[in-house]
Amino acid sequence: MKTIELKVARIGNSRGIRLPATVLRRYRIGDSVIMEEMTEGILLRPAGPLIEKLSWEDTAREMAAAREDWSEWEATSADGLEEIPWESRSTHRVAERKSRYAVKARSAGKK
Repeated sequence: MKTIELKVARIGNSRGIRLPATVLRRYRIGDSVIMEEMTEGILLRPAGPLIEKLSWEDTAREMAAAREDWSEWEATSADGLEEIPWESRSTHRVAERKSRYAVKARSAGKK
């Protein structure tokens, strides 16, 4: 999702922002929104009932009721993934940069 900077406009004694029409359509925002104050900032969401997410048990129950064909799933066990060494022996992490400061080894004769 892209970041858009919105201008705060004076509306009587209050202030407000205008949301782009594409955003209003995408999130199905009508006449009102719900504002939640969070530690990261504010969250605006459409007014109305929240769509409740299914628990893992409910998801499994619905998958079983759908009677989907999972026979091809067994073919993935022949792909050899269990033979790949998932534990890397390398101590270098991809996301970390190497330090600019090299550790110099001390010589035995100098103190």
